Amino acid sequence: MCYCITVDQNTKRMIETCGKFSRIASPGLEFLVCCVHSASEALSMRLQSIDVSCETKTKDNVFIGLKVSVQYQVVPDDEKIYLAYYELTNPRSQIEAYVYDVVRSEVPKIDLDDVFIEKEKISAAIATELKQQFGDFGYEILATPITDIEPNAEVKRAMNQINTAKRTRMAAEDEGEAVKIRAIKEAEAEASRTEIQAKADAEAMHMSGVGISRQRQAIMSGLRDSVNAFGK
Repeated sequence: MCYCITVDQNTKRMIETCGKFSRIASPGLEFLVCCVHSASEALSMRLQSIDVSCETKTKDNVFIGLKVSVQYQVVPDDEKIYLAYYELTNPRSQIEAYVYDVVRSEVPKIDLDDVFIEKEKISAAIATELKQQFGDFGYEILATPITDIEPNAEVKRAMNQINTAKRTRMAAEDEGEAVKIRAIKEAEAEASRTEIQAKADAEAMHMSGVGISRQRQAIMSGLRDSVNAFGK
């Protein structure tokens, strides 16, 4: 007596004969012999993602939380599919365990401020470890980006206060520099005004002297003419 099963798209199912692996069923319709053949649960061939949240301590003794997104999938090869199904009981929990191990061994070597800069290095270390451990079990690790870094709430508040103080100090320095520049410019302007006024005063005095000299010459010329006229 036979019965049929369906295999969904992007999945595989293991066909067993009397409990022993027989073959891998691809998407479509499969006919099996009752009491002889059995089919496993579907094994997804799609790209899968796990978000792993891990708390650890930095080199300067600050507790932070990291969220790592692990993208992986089963290698589309019959041998790898066999390993992925029969060799690993719970790949998700095992992936999480390795992520915890790498994060808690790498982050304690780095100061808090450098964690944000070195996150690509941490991500690469996670990817290397997972590829090494899960490549032999039929899984391909595609990416392990760190999607979030969250320091302890008190540390976060202290960092914000430090940044606020730093920005306030920079603003005060900029304001002081602006006042200094204004004072220099005003002094230069005052010196220029004084110089211009001095030149103007000197020119005015010169012109006044020239006028008086000409006036006296005119008076002397008039007196001379009068004396000459009187003599005649």
